Amino acid sequence: MSSRIMNPLAEAYSRKGHEPPPIEIVDPAEIPQPYRGILVHNHDMTPTLEAFHSDSIRLRVLSHYIDSGQLFREVVLISNRGERPVEFGVIRIYLDRFPLLAQQLIQEGHLPLGSILKLKSVPHGSYPQSYLGVQSDDTINEFLELDRSYCLYGRHNVIANQRMQTLAEMIEILPPL
Repeated sequence: MSSRIMNPLAEAYSRKGHEPPPIEIVDPAEIPQPYRGILVHNHDMTPTLEAFHSDSIRLRVLSHYIDSGQLFREVVLISNRGERPVEFGVIRIYLDRFPLLAQQLIQEGHLPLGSILKLKSVPHGSYPQSYLGVQSDDTINEFLELDRSYCLYGRHNVIANQRMQTLAEMIEILPPL
């Protein structure tokens, strides 16, 4: 598997001294519903998850660091009412490509990136690079509150501005639905 596809997930695991879980590229047509409907689109994940769960979503930052103007973090998106994880994500955000107020909100770590993009009217597009089958490991199980290993689905996505500069690159993994 290409390290480009694995990043930033591979980087998160490498920083902990662990091997990433088994991941394979999946044809979007082979992703079962409702995962396909949540993953296979060119929209931000936060509003998609909010619509699917009929609930607002909040951010839990698991780890983060900044290096050379890039904010790297592991996150879990949580449903507000249900208080349950609805996505595990690893994201690299290019801070200097955002307006100053958006940069501040991103660094505060209280709102999902999709919410900030909408709130601050940041022009952007979502460009899924690949769709993934992921065998959950102890790390993912802990973050998504799973009791055993599951075959999960996710995507490698890039958010870019109007000049096609990458604003953020992420791996988004859904829990069992």
